[in-house]
Amino acid sequence: MRISILDRSLVRTGQGHAEALRDTVRFARAAERLGYHRFWVSEHHSVPGAAGSAPTVLAAAVAGATSRIRVGTGGVMLPNHRPLVVAEQFGVLESLHPGRIDMGLGRSVGFTEGVRRALGHGKEETGDFAAQVSELLGYFAGGAPRHPGVHAWPAEGLRVPAFILAMGSGADVAAELGLPLVIGGREERMRPAIDRYRATVAGRPYVVVAATVAVAGTAAEAQELLVPEAWSTAYSRTRGEFPPLASPRDILARAMDARERGYFEEALEGQVHGTEDEVAAELSGLVARTGADEVLVTMNTYDHERRLDSYTRLAAIARELPLAA
Repeated sequence: MRISILDRSLVRTGQGHAEALRDTVRFARAAERLGYHRFWVSEHHSVPGAAGSAPTVLAAAVAGATSRIRVGTGGVMLPNHRPLVVAEQFGVLESLHPGRIDMGLGRSVGFTEGVRRALGHGKEETGDFAAQVSELLGYFAGGAPRHPGVHAWPAEGLRVPAFILAMGSGADVAAELGLPLVIGGREERMRPAIDRYRATVAGRPYVVVAATVAVAGTAAEAQELLVPEAWSTAYSRTRGEFPPLASPRDILARAMDARERGYFEEALEGQVHGTEDEVAAELSGLVARTGADEVLVTMNTYDHERRLDSYTRLAAIARELPLAA
């Protein structure tokens, strides 16, 4: 089974943003040794608990520190940028690391009004996402009808695979443009969007299902790996700010009010976790139900060694799972 990694460069309590970025590069080297197919990085702005604000810059560092694994973005939030600049950035990446670069594109804008003002882009611009993607792809093809005579060198003529990161209606953009779909969230919401994408895509469908996966010696230990990010998610939903990851021990000792507890338990639901045998069975079922061609895994926890152990166990599972039909 083809399994890849999305690393969001999350910060741990007591750690700085710079160290979190260096951890991402170190983790990418480990992912390559373990045989993962892709290693993608993300885009977040003004988030205390996330260091990855410039994904193409971080992707360049990851690509420079590795030699075989595909490297990309999960994703560049296109409404925050001009398509010309994004094309130029990926053109540079592909020129320096030919045949290894992926261009994952999303439609989100800044989380708060202040961030959106600072970026100079508002929520209304997400409605032009399909047009923005088309303009971006046009620069690679050598045609820019909106801006005659403008060339996105060195991107022009290069082949950089583009992926659409979607929730719900975003799947329709991927289908319209004939691009691979990357989709996550609750399975009951994913599957109708995946079915609609497959039924309407202009070309061969390719579906990447994003999932949180934790593997450990026992199911209880695997669930404990999920506690730090679940708490940061609950904190962000009650206080509007995603904080650095704390240790499971500190989190489980907290006195949560009913609202916090509800969001915390909700964040733990629906995640793939357990022993090797349990996770292999869950992943096989997920792939069978969604028809996924690939699984994109993101799992962040407080302890780096425990996270690496989980991904090492997952890599061994992936080698035994059959390829998608």
